Amino acid sequence: MFENLTDRLTRTLRNLRGQGRLTEQNIQDTLREVRMALLEADVALPVVRDFIDRVRERAVGQEVLQSLTPGQ
Repeated sequence: MFENLTDRLTRTLRNLRGQGRLTEQNIQDTLREVRMALLEADVALPVVRDFIDRVRERAVGQEVLQSLTPGQ
């Protein structure tokens, strides 16, 4: 279960590496995939909603660091 979640999150976040800045659209696309991965891993819906909302608030307009891996 955790291995599948890790694989899905890694693939999803890897898509952001080509972006110079995070836009509302690429954040929305990425968070949709993260939401699905968390729900498929049986994470409670209120926890998923709270997590997605917090990430969205912090991510808009941030620069993407190319030197970091999604796990960092």
